[in-house]
Amino acid sequence: MKAYVTKDAERYERFMLGHPMCHFTQSPDWGKVKAEWEGVAFLCEDDGGAVVGGLYALLRKAPFMRGWLMMSSRGPVCDVGDGEVLRCLLRAVRDYAASRRCYAVTLEPDVAASDLAFTEAMEGMGYKVRKRGANFEGINPRFVYRLGIAGKDADAVMAGFHQKWRYNIRLAERKGVEVRLGGAGDVPAFHRIMEETGRRDGFVTRSAEYFGRMHAAMAHKGRMRLYLAYYGGELVAGTVTLMYGGKCWYLYGASSDGHRNVMATYLLQWEAIKWAIAEGCRVYDFRGVSGDMDEKNPLYGIYRFKKGFNGELVELQGQMDLVLRPFTRFAVGFGFAALRKARTAFRRMKGGGAGRRGGDG
Repeated sequence: MKAYVTKDAERYERFMLGHPMCHFTQSPDWGKVKAEWEGVAFLCEDDGGAVVGGLYALLRKAPFMRGWLMMSSRGPVCDVGDGEVLRCLLRAVRDYAASRRCYAVTLEPDVAASDLAFTEAMEGMGYKVRKRGANFEGINPRFVYRLGIAGKDADAVMAGFHQKWRYNIRLAERKGVEVRLGGAGDVPAFHRIMEETGRRDGFVTRSAEYFGRMHAAMAHKGRMRLYLAYYGGELVAGTVTLMYGGKCWYLYGASSDGHRNVMATYLLQWEAIKWAIAEGCRVYDFRGVSGDMDEKNPLYGIYRFKKGFNGELVELQGQMDLVLRPFTRFAVGFGFAALRKARTAFRRMKGGGAGRRGGDG
């Protein structure tokens, strides 16, 4: 068995698209969205030459220091219960990271927190599991909300929604909300209501350039849809939805301050879910929610909205770190902590709230 860095994007993607653990952040196309990072793909083969594992990682140089961070969002992709495959693949990752003077390797696997055998295997290879909070402490959300749609038609899926959610979808239709698919030229308009949403709800938004890169990298293969909802000819809401390897993800959502009573956000979700059903997806992933179910939690509303679609709350392993250069890791962590505090203080001075952003790898 061997694992190695590969430049064969076609073979790598063929494996990813056919594996049940695939994730859009493990696609090299997603690396094009993260323009400030350098991407690298790994494959693991068994003794017969068949691919049995893969991982896509991003590298970024530490500011003002010699050293890099290697980060893999939702990797590794393999049978995580096969210790030989897991060790072989992550040994290649570690060796490559060391050759690039990486100070740490950070993984956020798409593996349930309840899989204690996986946790033990990762700790045995030197990875440390970060303290597990209930909110959005990591690069990616640790609690996600997923709707299983395998083998179901649209009527069966709709029947499972909470009664109020079905009503809101039909209300939007009766009110005349029109859902259209946006193109690259619609990205600035979507970004404007995304900023409006961020100001209203107190979170940090991505730039219009970022969404433009995402559209350029993902939409041409049919893997991204920008859904836009109009009421009376006015753009009132939008979502970004990604599809990869039989799964569909709700990545970003935005709504204007006006006409919120027409329930456009519910209809947008339904249109995206119908797309996932039509394409034969197994899962529609609403992505991050808070694990703190206290209704007083400011993030509870996100969970309540997603819960009405009758999916399943999934707790993942969270962030795992393999520290290769402790001093560099400490210095970088200290610098970023100081920067975050300064940014938070600045936002509070401006009256913008503490700010947050759910990760996307």
